[in-house]
Amino acid sequence: MFLSSCSRCVPAANKLRPLSVPRGAVGGACSCAPVHPQQAFCNADVVIRAKVVGEKEVDSGNDIYGNPIKRIRYEVKQIKMFKGPSQDIEAVFTAPVSAVCGVTLDASGKKEYLISGKAESAGSMHITLCDYIQPWDSLSTTQKKSLSQRYQMGCDCKIVRCPSLPCEISAPEECLWTDLMIEKQVYGRQANHYACVKRADGSCSWYRGVAPPKKDFLDAEDP
Repeated sequence: MFLSSCSRCVPAANKLRPLSVPRGAVGGACSCAPVHPQQAFCNADVVIRAKVVGEKEVDSGNDIYGNPIKRIRYEVKQIKMFKGPSQDIEAVFTAPVSAVCGVTLDASGKKEYLISGKAESAGSMHITLCDYIQPWDSLSTTQKKSLSQRYQMGCDCKIVRCPSLPCEISAPEECLWTDLMIEKQVYGRQANHYACVKRADGSCSWYRGVAPPKKDFLDAEDP
């Protein structure tokens, strides 16, 4: 299912629970603009499903004044890799406090997470509050399915956040993200149930559904 001329359309409001992850308040020097889950997937080097089974503070060299740089090292048990190197991720690093974009995760091994971030040395990655990190159980069925193929299909597209109404795309490869304007929440209907997919004519279009896009959708052209 898709929205008629898709990227130019504004879906009807439909209140849904926003996704959240316990990671402390953003403050100090850390500031992040909202990112659609698909855009976060495309921006990331690594995207995995994993459990966090250990946590410790480690030194990561020194700053320009000679003071030790502290980081939190999470030991993780990777369940599935959606994007990244061939080697499993065993360690996830982050800053020690949220003021510098550090992420707090449950290290009891009882909770599964979707974790996206930047690749580091073999078997490790780095995450910040600006990366898309969510409890696995909070993801919609569409989001879980999209991680395996559909988000990757839309990485040549650009999801543009609508700053105010009315708004419109400036290029055919754009999809308008209107959750905040229509639903007054960042992660609403489009974030939870839609992917921005490239079609045969080079334009991009919102697509809804668990099944992969059919050929007639991909071959369609905007009038």
